[in-house]
Amino acid sequence: MTHNDSSLLTETQLEALIGQRLKERRLQRNLNQTELAERAGLARRTITSIENGKGCTLGTLIRIVRALDLEHLLHDLIAPLPPSPLAIREAQRLAEPTRKHASKRRQPPSSPGTWTWGDETP
Repeated sequence: MTHNDSSLLTETQLEALIGQRLKERRLQRNLNQTELAERAGLARRTITSIENGKGCTLGTLIRIVRALDLEHLLHDLIAPLPPSPLAIREAQRLAEPTRKHASKRRQPPSSPGTWTWGDETP
């Protein structure tokens, strides 16, 4: 199932799907519900409830994920986000050296009556 497919599911459907996937992972590891419950520090009826799509707390889900050695699946959720383009630009701006001295005063433009081509004879 792709991200687009899962985005069309309701919360209840997602809970059922996640419960089913956790059950599949448990069975791949040749664990029964009681063994998984003991590893996770939970009651067996909690495992049954989750596998039947009844939902759980985040803490309970983390315990089950750890007990099944699936912590790598949480990587995208716990990895720090890359800085935004605006944050990068702000950091660059702060790193740029600031001016220490004012620029020299500019000479005022010469008056229009004194301008010459330079090839006049005196």
